[in-house]
Amino acid sequence: MLRYPRYIYTAKTLYSDTGELIVEELLLNGKMTMSAVVKKVADRLTETMEDGKTMDYSEVSNTFVRLADTHFVQRCPWVPVTENSDPGPPPPAPILIISEKDMYLVPKLSLIGKGKRRRSSDEDAAGEPKAKRPKHGTDNKEPIPDDGIYWQANLDRFHQHFRDQAIVSAVANRMDQFTFQTQTSSEIVRTMLRMSEITTPSTAPFTQPLSSNEIFRSLPVGYNISKQVLDQYLTLLADDPLEFVGKSGDSGGGMYVINLHKALGSLATATLESVVQERFGSRCARIFRLVLQKKHLEQKQVEDFAMIPAKEAKDMLYKMLSENFISLQEIPKTPDHAPSRTFYLYTVNILSAARMLLHRCYKSIANLIERRQFETKENKRLLEKSQRVEAIIASMQATGAEDAQLQEIEEMITAPERQQLETLKRNVNKLDASEIQVDETIFLLESYIESTMKRQ
Repeated sequence: MLRYPRYIYTAKTLYSDTGELIVEELLLNGKMTMSAVVKKVADRLTETMEDGKTMDYSEVSNTFVRLADTHFVQRCPWVPVTENSDPGPPPPAPILIISEKDMYLVPKLSLIGKGKRRRSSDEDAAGEPKAKRPKHGTDNKEPIPDDGIYWQANLDRFHQHFRDQAIVSAVANRMDQFTFQTQTSSEIVRTMLRMSEITTPSTAPFTQPLSSNEIFRSLPVGYNISKQVLDQYLTLLADDPLEFVGKSGDSGGGMYVINLHKALGSLATATLESVVQERFGSRCARIFRLVLQKKHLEQKQVEDFAMIPAKEAKDMLYKMLSENFISLQEIPKTPDHAPSRTFYLYTVNILSAARMLLHRCYKSIANLIERRQFETKENKRLLEKSQRVEAIIASMQATGAEDAQLQEIEEMITAPERQQLETLKRNVNKLDASEIQVDETIFLLESYIESTMKRQ
């Protein structure tokens, strides 16, 4: 639920206000029929428009179809109808089924009508339209075309979009700052991900192979780079040590894939490096990167390679070891494990470090939620007073009250109380922003761990 604002904002970015409200309604209600969503969203959009303007059902319906085509919304599975001939006891939970081809199949509805404003009739907004809805699109004698066909937000598809955005940002930060033509590498990677978003499962380690010619044809309109320049960029991306882009063949001008698993690994590693740097300082981060790069190092090797005095290097290593950012591997020369005849090698187990950091992120989120609830509870009386004053002012403005009367009502909240409200608002906003930032880290680490476990 922490990600609900992010899902809704993504829908708004891709499909404007209509897409935003469709996804919001599906998230808040869990599941809805398409006709119910279209009706509700059209009504909500009509309320925000100027008087005399209304939102057509057909416009909302078109946006819904586009969301289904790009898999951001999907049908809910249903319980199959079975014969009662089976004498055995019923299963403890129903088995839900849905075929892959029907999951994004939009029913053919001819929804004709416009959104209504709530103030015109309270009954209209309460429940009557549901009874009237079939009259818009179908004959009264026929059943509702989408009766029993429920839709839900496809959260996996949103997570796939977030992952793709993170990969594009990483490529932009790594490659585009060194090139004269800005954002070219990231735009190529974005195009490749966009071409693969429907054809590649969200859990796949690679995207489907794409030829250089296909990528060139799919670049955004007005993006003026020649085929030769595109090939140079693709070669540059494929030769990069991070291996976000890989070459899988030479047909069609060269076949290229996005290595999703390696990209998630690089993003998780960068997150760990960043946490080490913020928590222990830049010299610790240098040792962490060194151990990460060399795989296994003895303490003396760490001191020599990092060019840090022995005492400081030992202190930093033990500090990171105690926090589980690095681990120690013992390799005995003899069966008795005598310390004098044992190699002690420092190494970084990215998977276990990512799990440890993920648990800390969960704890941070819990603390942030707890703190926000405490702040709100402590100032409950003041918040209620502020809401009452705002409601009185709004009703007086609607009846055409004078400025002097409004000023008198506003003065019911004293200057110290107003300052206290401002401080509370600032603190709650900061806590909300922190929750969203920590959740971004949680998403990256969860995606990396899930991808790694699937490959093992």
